[in-house]
Amino acid sequence: MASVCIRPANVLRTAARRIQRTGPKFTPVQAASYSLLARSAPANCSRQPTAAPTRGVKTLDFAGTKEVVYERSDWPLSKLQDYFKNDTLALIGYGSQGHGQGLNARDNGLNVIVGVRKDGESWRQAEQDGWVRVPGETLFPIEEAINRGTIIMNLLSDAAQSATWPTVAPLITKGKTLYFSHGFSIVFKDLTHVVPPKDVDVILVAPKGSGRTVRTLFKEGRGINSSVAVFQDVTGKALEKAVALGVAVGSGYMYETTFEKEVYSDLYGERGVLMGAIQGLFCAQYKVLRANGHTPSEAFNETVEEATQSLYPLIGEKGMDYMYNACSTTARRGALDWAPIFEKTNLPVFEKLYQSVRDGTETRKSLEFNGRSTYRQDLAKELKEIDDQEIWRAGKTVRSLRPDYKGE
Repeated sequence: MASVCIRPANVLRTAARRIQRTGPKFTPVQAASYSLLARSAPANCSRQPTAAPTRGVKTLDFAGTKEVVYERSDWPLSKLQDYFKNDTLALIGYGSQGHGQGLNARDNGLNVIVGVRKDGESWRQAEQDGWVRVPGETLFPIEEAINRGTIIMNLLSDAAQSATWPTVAPLITKGKTLYFSHGFSIVFKDLTHVVPPKDVDVILVAPKGSGRTVRTLFKEGRGINSSVAVFQDVTGKALEKAVALGVAVGSGYMYETTFEKEVYSDLYGERGVLMGAIQGLFCAQYKVLRANGHTPSEAFNETVEEATQSLYPLIGEKGMDYMYNACSTTARRGALDWAPIFEKTNLPVFEKLYQSVRDGTETRKSLEFNGRSTYRQDLAKELKEIDDQEIWRAGKTVRSLRPDYKGE
């Protein structure tokens, strides 16, 4: 195949050895698994991180632009625990981010409680992860958790934040801190009606990954990168508090942004190359290969498998040029010729997408769909349609041939 990389296994093995030599360690203990699609998960066991050799606040040059980066070494565990010794973190919602951030903060020794709808699916998941109603309670109905908390971490879904705000708002009393991991509700307040009280700090810590990744990287001792922002600073310490909470929930480093920039970039990226565009590109390439007589296995391997298992990890390690240099001369020449064509073709689509995010169109769509009483059934139907596409049915068989395959 023209696009097969030269010695990718050796490159990846070298990278893996480098990571093993330099990565910080955690005490190895059993930890909970979690999936939004799973009906249950094993109970979590507490784990305590060891000191990690990281740096502190610094200014870095990002392609000619100077930006401040906050790193977790400014917040060793003892300092973190002392800073929050008089606080109760009330985690509202136990979806993907709630699960990952909550367990990480708890394992870092902070006082964390969970507030969810009693006896719902999230309540049962939280119980299985060790949040229980026993002496020293940590699991409560939403209203009770907010009353008990000093830092209210609103990690409900965007639609649920809007729907529950009339109940939640009166409970956010003076002196509390209101925490988000997405700027959605605040920025699009005309649609969500989420307007925080004027006498509380309002901050944001937005991990750049799923809650599953937040948890996994924490357990591996690496940490996710996150953005932090301040919407309202009543105490004069809102940014400091946001950075400390970022470390508490598992961030390795953080960069400062605004609520508005966070939500625009997040919605844009998810609909673009992170999720929406990549599905569209995969399907388009696969269909052309199949229409020209290629088998499902060959079409999937040349579209998805080689990308995810060989090429994309190289981009993540050292960048696009590194990946190009690891590939054959024929593959490299073709990629260099066609990349500008794809960029020119797709630029108008991405401009249209960004405008759709900025003018609130994407927010309205999200609130309408995710606020339906039939939301879960409708979503399951759409995901089933993707699962039933030939490309992904072929992929299941291809994945089963991997030497490290463990079932799905």
